[in-house]
Amino acid sequence: MPKYSRDFLTDLADRTSMVEVVSRHVQLKKRGSNWLGLCPFHQEKTPSFLVSESKRIFKCFGCGVGGDAFKFITLIE
Repeated sequence: MPKYSRDFLTDLADRTSMVEVVSRHVQLKKRGSNWLGLCPFHQEKTPSFLVSESKRIFKCFGCGVGGDAFKFITLIE
């Protein structure tokens, strides 16, 4: 696997929409300034999976998993 510079990865992450990446796998609904959905990493009936477009992160308050777009893609695939 090729190594990419930290600057390249930071620039790529800054131009990536977290909502666009996550919504390919999770149905999200707008809640205030964030987006909420069912966590794809564990079974749940009440949404605890939060996506913050402004912070460019995701966080599940049920199972504790969280991170940036790269982490989400790594975990989901």
